[in-house]
Amino acid sequence: MTVFKGVFTALVTPFAPDGSIDETAFAALIERQVAGGVAGIIPVGTTGESPTITVAEHHRLIEQTVQIAAGRVLVVAGCGSNDTATAISHMRHAKTVGADAALIVAPYYNKPNPRALVAHFTALCEAVQLPQIVYNIPGRTGIDISPETFAEIATHPNIVGLKDSAGDPSRTVVHRRLCRPDIALLAGDDQHALGFGAFGTDGVVSVLSNIMPETCVALQNAIATGDFATARAINARVDVLQRTLFAEPNPGPAKALLSMMGLCSDRMRLPLLSPAHATLDALRVAAVALDLFSGAPA
Repeated sequence: MTVFKGVFTALVTPFAPDGSIDETAFAALIERQVAGGVAGIIPVGTTGESPTITVAEHHRLIEQTVQIAAGRVLVVAGCGSNDTATAISHMRHAKTVGADAALIVAPYYNKPNPRALVAHFTALCEAVQLPQIVYNIPGRTGIDISPETFAEIATHPNIVGLKDSAGDPSRTVVHRRLCRPDIALLAGDDQHALGFGAFGTDGVVSVLSNIMPETCVALQNAIATGDFATARAINARVDVLQRTLFAEPNPGPAKALLSMMGLCSDRMRLPLLSPAHATLDALRVAAVALDLFSGAPA
């Protein structure tokens, strides 16, 4: 049985007006996730704007997450890079400060072939004794880690899971057939979480849970117990919002809505910008429909 199941929040990184990390807001966001019942928190993933975070900031955010979570939820540190040596450095730090696992995105831009992908992840496994969840997102990295390639990667015992953002829920069946039974399979997109769950995933890495942690937990609990009528009803209720959260590049819409809720600034670092007025208006409409401005649990 895997311990990596349920909702893992891909946490946003809040910035202060001067552009620095807003550590006070970051701590409050973590506490909100813990109170919302999520299984784990992922700091400094791509939703945390890792491409524009400095190394010092990256390591500080992981350390702060571990300290504040204090064992109440799992901490899966975003450690991926298109440079194997940099990913190893991030993982060594994450292990030193007490992270439970690392999330490793496929090396972007370089477009390594399957043999090189296996070599990359094997090098990480051999360098640092820290559980790894592989992150496959072809739309952002330019490469797809096929089920066959992942199965080869997952022969190493340090590989404990897959965040699947390839968009095809049916591949879950192939992953189950090819991989050892304790590998955690996590849906990588909120819009596909229900579909992936129907094929047997263990949970979701969620952006929506930044906004509505309790609701995302309820959806995954319904899937886990086979109550798909409830799961469909929850998914239908949040459908407009979870689509709007990806109307522009993530995490822009999520941070904008968190700002509307008074939880953090909507500030982004270039080359990302805050969403356009049309997206902001759509977010407000969706949020009002879900009563997100009342202060009640979401």
